Amino acid sequence: MNPRQFFARSHYVLVAVLILLATVPSLPAQSIPTKLTDEQFWKLSAEASEPDGTFRSDNLLSNEIYFQYVIPDLVKTAKAERIYMGVGPEQNFTYIAALKPKMAFIVDIRRGNLDLQLLYKAVFEMSKDRADFVSMLFARKRPEGLTTQTSAAEIFNAYKNVATDEDLYKQNLQAIEDHLRRTHKFDLSPGDISGIEYVYHNFFRFGPAINYNSSTGGFGGGMRVSYAELMTATDQDGVNRSYLTNEENFRILKDLESKNLLVPVVGNFSGPKAIRAVGKYLKDVNARVSAFYLSNVEDYLYRDGSWPSFCANVATLPLDEASTFIRSVRGGRYGAGAGMGLNSDLGNIANEVKTCPAGR
Repeated sequence: MNPRQFFARSHYVLVAVLILLATVPSLPAQSIPTKLTDEQFWKLSAEASEPDGTFRSDNLLSNEIYFQYVIPDLVKTAKAERIYMGVGPEQNFTYIAALKPKMAFIVDIRRGNLDLQLLYKAVFEMSKDRADFVSMLFARKRPEGLTTQTSAAEIFNAYKNVATDEDLYKQNLQAIEDHLRRTHKFDLSPGDISGIEYVYHNFFRFGPAINYNSSTGGFGGGMRVSYAELMTATDQDGVNRSYLTNEENFRILKDLESKNLLVPVVGNFSGPKAIRAVGKYLKDVNARVSAFYLSNVEDYLYRDGSWPSFCANVATLPLDEASTFIRSVRGGRYGAGAGMGLNSDLGNIANEVKTCPAGR
């Protein structure tokens, strides 16, 4: 074959290859899942998690009575139907109800918080409405007369004088464990089982009057607001925005939990894995972070000098100008002022990451 014939044939081969490639359908970009299988949920949580860490208290519920104050401005800044990230217990649910994300991740240093979130997952999934949810969460028999139209204040007032029921507690605990282990087939460790039992016994023992310090014997400081008070608190305009204020808010959480789209992860904010693993997953599904609730974790990161590592971790998340930090601080813009417990503040995540040398 002479050179002219070789190049002519090569030209025809190249044209044929290009035509073939043009006829092959391109693979669509991945998107945020509408549902995770049980196996996907458990694998995502496990593979993103770091080893169990410690904190000074068990954080079974919030002590931030003013945490709703940021919500009117939050929903103007952060975009809905994206990804929510947070830390800690139930206050996340109220922020989630406000932002209506497509998926949520709760990253906390303690595996005990993962156990708490698994307990909530089971209770959300097994409860048909808010009154059922409160009944199961605190192992109290449901009073008559509660409907989907009953206010949060009326629900908690109705449960205030309902006696503890140890038989119901044992029955519910078994149902919760069966739901997680047999229905979902999650590979719970003996430590997870005991952790879930610890959390549930405290909710049973103290009922809706449980506060941040109840399970610690008074240790922990802060305002001693009860679960009932947190669920009936309001923003600064007197609007109750809690996740139990109405059935619509409750359904947002129940739907996410039932579709395995609220994923608990064990991780130190300044650790090497958890936040970065979540960030990689979100980039893989072409998602962006809507909001990241930090509580007052930054205080501890500043104290031990690890805040730059946290900033570098956050820089790996998919962000834009609307991605918003939610902080718990003393003397913040949203709240009753210094000296009255933790207030709230908002921050632009992308801008703050840019100003952090470790995050550039």
